[in-house]
Amino acid sequence: MEIVDIEAYAVNMPVISLDDGGIAPYVTNHGQVENVDRVVVRVETDEGITGWGEMRVFLSPHSTITILEDGIAPWVIGHSPFEVDALRRQIFIEYTNTDMFFAPIEIACWDIVGKAVDKPIYELLGGWTAPNPTTRMGEPGNQTAEDVDVAYCLGILSPDESRVHAQKALDDGYTVLKTKAGRDWKQDAERIIAMHDEVDGQLDFRLDPNQGWRFDEAVRLGATLDDAGVYLQYMEQPIRVDTHGTLAKLRERTKQPIGPNEDTYIAHNLQEMIRRDALDVAVVDMTPAGGISAVRQLAGIAEDAGVPVAHHCAFDLGIRTAAIVHTVASVPGFNLPPDSTYYAWEDDIIEERLEVRDGAIPVPDEPGLGVTVDEDKLAEYRIDDT
Repeated sequence: MEIVDIEAYAVNMPVISLDDGGIAPYVTNHGQVENVDRVVVRVETDEGITGWGEMRVFLSPHSTITILEDGIAPWVIGHSPFEVDALRRQIFIEYTNTDMFFAPIEIACWDIVGKAVDKPIYELLGGWTAPNPTTRMGEPGNQTAEDVDVAYCLGILSPDESRVHAQKALDDGYTVLKTKAGRDWKQDAERIIAMHDEVDGQLDFRLDPNQGWRFDEAVRLGATLDDAGVYLQYMEQPIRVDTHGTLAKLRERTKQPIGPNEDTYIAHNLQEMIRRDALDVAVVDMTPAGGISAVRQLAGIAEDAGVPVAHHCAFDLGIRTAAIVHTVASVPGFNLPPDSTYYAWEDDIIEERLEVRDGAIPVPDEPGLGVTVDEDKLAEYRIDDT
């Protein structure tokens, strides 16, 4: 079997508004989200099997599609989709890292392989993996895919508005809520404390300023939460990337766990942060890593170091969300719920939307990704990429 064609499409999907029970505008310290551009990738083979991948837009839809179709595709066409690891290692373009552009093609290859052998991706990756030793020892016969718990994501709102969403998340069965931060650390602390009080401590919280705090601000926020008796699941990438010594010092100064995210997008940073004792949780992402195989490698590095792993969300449609839950369900090391905003899309480009029930997404059990792209919806939401 050979790959014969790769084509990318830009789509725009609206996010359900706050007034209608959604999360838009989803406010961060660098903007807000009301609709999202995504790039969907189709990989064709000479045996008529098609695979699909998905990634976020880089700079612009046109830039992303040009790099995928003109830059990466020539390295891949003519090869077998079964060669996912070899393909990732052979692509070399001087002065740049192409992993993020190979990632949707690699996901599509996994989709093709699963369809070719009539198996869902989670089985190809090794089958259901218990998230912790206690579960693993307690259920020795359970090897079927289970629902993957996900974390409810929320933008920056007032403390009172945040309270409402915390209660909604709890009522909907979520156990973890992640919220953005970084505009004012005092207000960030106030929101977390308000939500913690609203649900009487029944939710775990993640706080993500996207590198938006100085070292001293992160220390003071941690101390404020300590004084209130609130302990985060983790503080995500509180300070800028590539400051691992400072990150290690921050970890010494606060009881709040540290979960680098953007830092894990850079090759070898995870190993360096582990060496420096600069993290408590690794928040990884298969797109900057280079695909499912690459993020599995990161999870293995973290697991060997005894570091818990969570997967990042980038407003993913059904294709990448399916890839994430397949991976989290089956790769050892992933033992914290991945972030997800899937519940907030107005629609999707797949025929049957993934179900979100009791704060979890069931792993599709059809071959490959287990989702089918709806060509009519792909056309409906497609945008001009010129």
